[in-house]
Amino acid sequence: MTETATGVLRDVVDGFFAVTDTAILWYFLVINSCNLLITLLGSRDVIRTLRRAPVAGHDDAAASRFTPPISVIVPAYNEEAVITEAMRAMLLLRYPRFEIVVVDDGSTDGTLERLREAFDLVEVEHVVPREIPSRGDVESVHLPRTSSLPLVVVRKQNGGRADALNVGIDLARYPLVCMVDADSLLGPEALLSAVKPLMDDPTRTVGCGGVVGIANGCVVRAGRVVEVRMPRESVVRIQTIEYLRAFLLGRTAWSRLGGLLIISGAFGVFRREAVVEVGGLDPDCMGEDAELVLKLHRSMRDRRRDYRIVFVSEPICWTEAPPTARILARQRRRWHRGLTELLLKHRRMIANPRYGRIGLLTLPYYVVFELLAPLIEVAGLVLVPLGVALGAVNVAFLWHFLLLAYGLAMVVSLVAVAAEEFAFHRFTRWRDTADLMVASLIENLGYRQFLAVAQLRGMWDALHGSQQDWGVMTRKGFAPAGSKQGGER
Repeated sequence: MTETATGVLRDVVDGFFAVTDTAILWYFLVINSCNLLITLLGSRDVIRTLRRAPVAGHDDAAASRFTPPISVIVPAYNEEAVITEAMRAMLLLRYPRFEIVVVDDGSTDGTLERLREAFDLVEVEHVVPREIPSRGDVESVHLPRTSSLPLVVVRKQNGGRADALNVGIDLARYPLVCMVDADSLLGPEALLSAVKPLMDDPTRTVGCGGVVGIANGCVVRAGRVVEVRMPRESVVRIQTIEYLRAFLLGRTAWSRLGGLLIISGAFGVFRREAVVEVGGLDPDCMGEDAELVLKLHRSMRDRRRDYRIVFVSEPICWTEAPPTARILARQRRRWHRGLTELLLKHRRMIANPRYGRIGLLTLPYYVVFELLAPLIEVAGLVLVPLGVALGAVNVAFLWHFLLLAYGLAMVVSLVAVAAEEFAFHRFTRWRDTADLMVASLIENLGYRQFLAVAQLRGMWDALHGSQQDWGVMTRKGFAPAGSKQGGER
């Protein structure tokens, strides 16, 4: 190769890395700046909610016959380790009138047997309405033999979580439905808090989501989290930071902006008629909880109806988080596949003024800063060091990149920790607070990059239509007081 050609090639390489590395740097600056703004907005709203808590009116709602009854739908698949404890806790919820509908989605373990033994269930004849289509046929319906417990247990052929929820909604007797995972524990007043927005604005509010917290490491007694503690596993400690940032402050902020996209499948309350109108949950989408919310937005906007979908930071739902990197990677791969699928399915809503803030603000944000984030993260991990190795990027630029991009991300996490401590102070031990702060600092040192690779695999699965695989989630259940908690999910 001639000296001139070499010089031209060198100029091309230098130009390429100058553009791409600068673009990556600015991308990380913008995304973390947006995250900081969202965190600050969420913190402000959480603090405001805390100030209103003494006058929330939970006592009046719990005693009032005008509080709307609610059906709690619990899909269950191979949940024998946690199902009995979770159901006992739910039956003790503080709420005037409710029922629990457990849908056993063809479990291959002893889920149904554990429920049968604990609540003396007997099979009864029952007609299942078909307002929402379902795939797996209902095999049997069970009720407690003699007690007046508001519990219904349905056994159906395996059809997936969304299909189980659709069957539960079909069987629900009440106008409000609450979707709760079987491995979750609700706080005593969780239903009262989550239903309050639907009571305060009954003509407009069609859905409400609540906070999800990590139960690993916490002390549990009689189905209640009696002491909040940081988990022992480092990978779960970092997830605790994520949950504070995304499940508490992030969704609080999006709710405040009128652009809430995700209500976690672990804990959400909806008007039954609205869910039936949109055809229930989509069994073909792995992000069926977010897809339901997006369908509600789309339906309401298409019909030009005034509506609200909100998030409240008061109720708490405790769930087990993946304690190992392998299981965590599987979970995040599945989550990102679900995000990709729902954005593709509803792509005509993106940047469409017909859909208001959801179309013009929320969906573009999720495309640029959620869907594409792992792709940019991995590209940065490859291109920036490669540019330095080839001499196209100097070391000073690399340090600026790390300090600005990841330093700002650490600030966002620390703000989330500070907001949680100021507002709720759920972690009562200084050691736990210190662990939270350490986790927020080390989150960017390998954890985010590891997740980015898993998320990219999820995007690839969605784009290539790979067969859906939820994988096996083995659980140890919730630790009673005085015992140690851990194990694989």
